[in-house]
Amino acid sequence: MSNKMQFQTPDLTAANIAKLNELFPNLISEGKVNLDALRSFVGEEVWTNEAYEFTWVGKRDAIAEAGRPIRKTLRPCKAESRDWDTTENLYIEGDNLDVLKLLQESYLGKVKMIYIDPPYNTGHDFIYNDSFRSDDDEYNEEISLFDESGNKNFRENSDSNPRFHSDWCSMIYPRLVLARNLLRNDGVIFISIDDNEVAQLRKICDEVFGESNFITNFIWHSSTGGGIRAKYVNISHQHILMYAKSLDSLDTLYAPLSDEAISMYKDKNEKGLYRDKDFAWKNAGNNPNQRYEITSPDGEIILPKKGYLLRFIKERFEQELAEGNVTFKQTTTGPFVKPDGSQANWNIYIKKYLGEAEGAPTSVLPRSLVGLNNDGTSDIQNIFGERVFDFPKSIRLLNYILKVGANKDGIILDFFSGSATTAHAVMQLNAEDGGKRKFIMVQLPEVCDAKSEAFKAGYKNICEIGKERIRRAGDKIGKGDKGFRVLKLDETNMNDVYYNALEIAEMDSFTELVENIKPDRTAEDLLYGCLLEWGLPLNQPHTVENIAGFDVQNYNDGDLFACFEKNVTEELVREIANRCKVRQPLTSRVVFRDDSFTSSPQKINLFEIFKLLAPNATVRVI
Repeated sequence: MSNKMQFQTPDLTAANIAKLNELFPNLISEGKVNLDALRSFVGEEVWTNEAYEFTWVGKRDAIAEAGRPIRKTLRPCKAESRDWDTTENLYIEGDNLDVLKLLQESYLGKVKMIYIDPPYNTGHDFIYNDSFRSDDDEYNEEISLFDESGNKNFRENSDSNPRFHSDWCSMIYPRLVLARNLLRNDGVIFISIDDNEVAQLRKICDEVFGESNFITNFIWHSSTGGGIRAKYVNISHQHILMYAKSLDSLDTLYAPLSDEAISMYKDKNEKGLYRDKDFAWKNAGNNPNQRYEITSPDGEIILPKKGYLLRFIKERFEQELAEGNVTFKQTTTGPFVKPDGSQANWNIYIKKYLGEAEGAPTSVLPRSLVGLNNDGTSDIQNIFGERVFDFPKSIRLLNYILKVGANKDGIILDFFSGSATTAHAVMQLNAEDGGKRKFIMVQLPEVCDAKSEAFKAGYKNICEIGKERIRRAGDKIGKGDKGFRVLKLDETNMNDVYYNALEIAEMDSFTELVENIKPDRTAEDLLYGCLLEWGLPLNQPHTVENIAGFDVQNYNDGDLFACFEKNVTEELVREIANRCKVRQPLTSRVVFRDDSFTSSPQKINLFEIFKLLAPNATVRVI
């Protein structure tokens, strides 16, 4: 194996081909898959022209894009962070497609819950202009927009122009593919969307996550009316699709009761807190098993009025009565009558215990109908004193979603983080229930319009709003992890020569004249590039130590030692090797600059020292 680091995201397409090669080596020839050979292995179980398929112009490129490697990095920005040394939260600025690719190693299979609120496709171009989207001429040719004479084959409609659907589908597809990779086996994803793309999104998610892993479509009462079709229907809802990474690995979901609901359980006996619930309830049904005579404490025969049913069949009622769970109360009104039809003098209640709420104390199964939670703008105004962000999601809404989809110590990812409502909700919920949830926010630094309230308030882009919201919300909440590390997407730390060196003749003499590393990169820039390369989490503590006269980055107590100074000594190499030796059998990683060594023999000696003193360590040069 080469001792040189790649500083390039994994080529997922090549990895998929390699997996096929392991199973069916006869399928691969010169790095390409022989589809005819594949058909011979699977027989007739292949798609034909008559198979159901959801597609759009540009879909193949969108699928391929998820697997394409990039040469980019994340650069730390301490000046815009809070509690850098102690926080476990991340705020990442940059195009989320590239960021998701960079996170593939460090957070593969580690995220408990993802929530995203992607741009809704309202018939206008959006800001995610990915390189794989078709240009106009290519698109028009694929859909045969014009005939041979240059005339349009059909009329375009500005509200339903198929180009808009295609572009949106091509934007979201590779991001969801990459997002799925990051989820734990018991992880879930929630995606907010409106009527314009919910049908397409559902089909895409069925492909990416598997139709069997669909959980529900939460219908969120988002407003009191409006929408692009408001002249026909008062649109007052939006959708939140929920999918599991693997439904078989997912525990039963519970949503904790609100304080208001818990407060209803005011009475107490030896079994715990309870409330009385009407035993007769309005129902137009006519089930004879739920209409029967009951004897009251004074011997009066009573039965439910017409239009009412009893909650239990008679055998269950008698069992609850014997166990002391039935309460009779005298009344001159109520849902019970005597056999002659006159008003009975009794009502019946059944004890509902707090601890019996669907098998989990103070919890119930979540409902797919989400109540009116449209106070996102009020949340923003309470934090900033003015409306610096349009259409933010409600903290109450995110609080509910977090309770349904996340445990108390999982990683929460939002890669369309906007005003950072998700981060705000995570901090608030942690403060309420003592949780240790950690967030990763990802947001493109979209420039604020010069006419907007945000720009007038001094915010140049959306990221500035999100970061400031987290700071202010943390101050208001007052406890828990209120910090976040800011990382910013940028081009690779390495010069072109680093990647082209193997192709250059007389490499050793040439590379002595050219720096591998870009001159504006700091030791911490290089450190975080190495973390991404090695797949280490980005939120662990690290310090700078002086060892044998050199500055050495020590990440997470020896997970990674990095020295990016020149002309290192054998004394330094041995001291780091001894520290790695002490950590065995734990694996340490060690990295130096390629030009840290004055000669090839000195570099060779580096690896020999580690083989002797700390064979469990992995050593690389950049």
